[in-house]
Amino acid sequence: MRQDLTNMVYEDIGFEDITTQAVIPPGLQVKGKIIAKEPGIIAGMELALDIFADFNVTVEPMVENGENISEGQVILEISGDPRTILTVERTVLNLLMRMSGIATLTSKIVKKVRSVNPDATVAGTRKTTPGLQLFEKNAIRAGGGDTHRFRLDDGVLIKDNHLALVGGVGEAISRARRYVSFTKKIEIEVETLEEALQAARAGADIIMLDNMEPERINQVLKALEDENLRDKVIIEVSGGINENNIVQFANTKVDVISTGYITHSARSLDLSLDLEKIH
Repeated sequence: MRQDLTNMVYEDIGFEDITTQAVIPPGLQVKGKIIAKEPGIIAGMELALDIFADFNVTVEPMVENGENISEGQVILEISGDPRTILTVERTVLNLLMRMSGIATLTSKIVKKVRSVNPDATVAGTRKTTPGLQLFEKNAIRAGGGDTHRFRLDDGVLIKDNHLALVGGVGEAISRARRYVSFTKKIEIEVETLEEALQAARAGADIIMLDNMEPERINQVLKALEDENLRDKVIIEVSGGINENNIVQFANTKVDVISTGYITHSARSLDLSLDLEKIH
């Protein structure tokens, strides 16, 4: 991923940073600080360190990923050639702000869920930004959430369009079981109580209840308990879940709550870079 980060910087530069080249004389040395302009959870520190290192900027981190930061707190200190620092500044800040925004929102959501369901896991989804998927997933982790699948090869997740093409829940699970290594769990997305029961009977490891209201989720959990199947599967809920309604889903006592909200609706955390001349 180091090369991807370098490519991001050069994509932003183009042929040159004409403003910096025109205004800043060669030979200067500066020191600087990246400062939090609001409280939150920091994430993406490894990205900033890698970019600065690749462009020969000396950097000293003041915090670690997952750490609570306050307004005005110094995130990292840097020193070096201001032409280089100003050229890579925006890419570094954009990545730090984006990742920290995801971590901050994830932490907020996790605290809400754990207040009513201490054992529940909050997970992300694959509703991530292309090219930033690994980074955004790691930001979820920094905020106390679970990454869920990083990529399509990370686990089996049978969805509605798979089911529509192979004849139903049992057949899809059977095919997956025959094809996939024993090291991979098999998850299936269902939309009805009967499909959930079929999935549990067929030996699914994880059942995702998709777009079900809390009342309906409770009915599914009760039906699984009645058939002594509840303890044999992980129950995940997903679909339309955000910070305003997630507590209702947590109250159902499911195992996992997955939501794309923590990536697609996260606001970037406000950070800034301040420089001063050394000589």
